[in-house]
Amino acid sequence: MRGNVIVGQSGGPTAVINSSLVGVFKTAKDRGAKTVYGMRHGIQGLLEEKYVDLSDHIQTSLDIDLLKRTPSAFLGSCRYKLPEADKDNGVYKKIFSILKKLDIEFFFYIGGNDSMDTIRKLSDYALEIGSSIRFIGVPKTIDNDLDITDHTPGFGSAAKYIGSITKEVIRDGLVFDQNMVTIIEIMGRNAGWLTGASALAKCEDCEGPDLIYLPEIPFDVESFIKKVEELHKVKKSIIVAISEGIRTPDGKYISELTDTVEFIDAFGHKALSGSAKYLANMIGAKFGWKTRAIELNTLQRSASHLVSRVDITEAYQVGGAAVKAAFEGLTGQMVILKRVSDDPYICTTDTYDVHKIANVEKKVPREWINETGDFVTQEYLNYVKPLIQAELTPIMVDGLPRHLTLNDKNLKNI
Repeated sequence: MRGNVIVGQSGGPTAVINSSLVGVFKTAKDRGAKTVYGMRHGIQGLLEEKYVDLSDHIQTSLDIDLLKRTPSAFLGSCRYKLPEADKDNGVYKKIFSILKKLDIEFFFYIGGNDSMDTIRKLSDYALEIGSSIRFIGVPKTIDNDLDITDHTPGFGSAAKYIGSITKEVIRDGLVFDQNMVTIIEIMGRNAGWLTGASALAKCEDCEGPDLIYLPEIPFDVESFIKKVEELHKVKKSIIVAISEGIRTPDGKYISELTDTVEFIDAFGHKALSGSAKYLANMIGAKFGWKTRAIELNTLQRSASHLVSRVDITEAYQVGGAAVKAAFEGLTGQMVILKRVSDDPYICTTDTYDVHKIANVEKKVPREWINETGDFVTQEYLNYVKPLIQAELTPIMVDGLPRHLTLNDKNLKNI
């Protein structure tokens, strides 16, 4: 028999993050783990000694099917930044005392860049104190900005949602015979992977967005306004997709030009929103045209009703691969996805040193953005299209999707 397992979820959720949780849970139990604990609200909850025994809540094949289709983070999430151990090891002593109390042998953390930084720090401290606990990172982020891995679970479903919604917004913009500019603001922070997915709307039954702006290219407001003005000479309804993280040539976020109150999280990330509204108001005031700003916001990361089957399958696979790697003796690693081919699409899993992944932001290659910096190229589309294929139908009850939920009354405190 193996020792106990603990798993947590961290950062912004995705439509498939719980599929990775299921992958960890089921593979660990199948391989002989005694107890699989779930941290409530990630490492922050663990520090407060909050956890659940997942076997109390995932008991049947129906529970597994429901949880795979449930958006958000089943266990709850956090944005908690661990200090460096050489500056404050008190936090680490507390974490490892809790892990010892629970007889933890394997630790899994499902998350993005900041979560991989947590795995890096914990695995280093374990090595320093001679602990045998193995720490493995399970990739997750709709932003797709984790380095080394071909892509991250969560991105494909968010891209599918963005491509679909963009098509619908384009159709809506053609309803009235009037000049109109619609600006869609899409998540992704400093990487434009998600914003580029709006180009998926361009197909035989849709002309796609007119302009796409990624944060990899400096955003010139005056040049943007001129392009919109020129487009209106040949068409009435204009659709623009922008990243929340677009910046002026001097490095200032467009969202910082607004009057919104600035929020900064524990990792120093500024809350980025309001760019679409700012630009829409500017165009409306200058030309007198009708404008609309649409922020997809949390919708793009929680739309489990439009999940990609490829994405949800890979999310489950990376959870299982993490357990396999830990049980075989690896630590301080993150599971990665390695693409073998686009057509037919084949992707395998592997592991990679988390020290070379944490705190590195993967950007859209410049050659995947057109020369004028206002659209993506065919190379980008070839990359993303395999990731949005097929669907997984929600389990419907009374006309709405049914989810598996975890209430705080199930919480165990030591």
